[in-house]
Amino acid sequence: MRKKTVLAAALVAAAALSLSACGSSDDSAKKPIADVSVEAKTKAATVLDQPFTKPALVLTDTHGKKYDLRERTKGKPTLIYFGYTNCPDVCPLIMSNIAIARKSLPKADQDKLQVVFVTTDPERDTPSSLGTWLKSQDPSFIGLTGDFPTIQAGARQIGIGIDAPKKEKDGTVSSMHGSQAVAFSPKTDKGYLVYSEDTSPDDYTKDLPKIIKGETP
Repeated sequence: MRKKTVLAAALVAAAALSLSACGSSDDSAKKPIADVSVEAKTKAATVLDQPFTKPALVLTDTHGKKYDLRERTKGKPTLIYFGYTNCPDVCPLIMSNIAIARKSLPKADQDKLQVVFVTTDPERDTPSSLGTWLKSQDPSFIGLTGDFPTIQAGARQIGIGIDAPKKEKDGTVSSMHGSQAVAFSPKTDKGYLVYSEDTSPDDYTKDLPKIIKGETP
């Protein structure tokens, strides 16, 4: 019998996600935004009993062109992550881990996988700067920017909370955001797997072949 962990529902149907201040080690900077029924089935991923619907986001890509997320990724295995390029630790680590795992795939599978990075700091992450940053991670990664309210609403559709960037006393700007990557099935276009910031390149390497097929790792 598959074991289920049931938590009190709040805000949206999501796994228990939290806001993380990139560069902050203060546990008080993390707070749960959603609790729901989830099912632990893999070592790396949280498998959702009720998968997410892909966000209805129409933003701007790194070439300055309109990008309809649902339309452009329909029927394709897709990983979506919300973060920002000035993040000193979590965001580049997660994208690097995914990039390492993607490179281990056969060329045909690499071409199928869509990795979408949506900025939580659109004022500073222009299409140009976002494109430059993502090229250093993996040139195939898709970068999206736009107005903050639209991005925030899209993130909440998949249970990820983000706050507007905040200027700290030392002059730095931090962006509070959930640090989870959500995998969407090419068969259903539903987000059924959630990966935390602790997911390693090896974890992604093991799971990506099945994600590409629309299977549960």
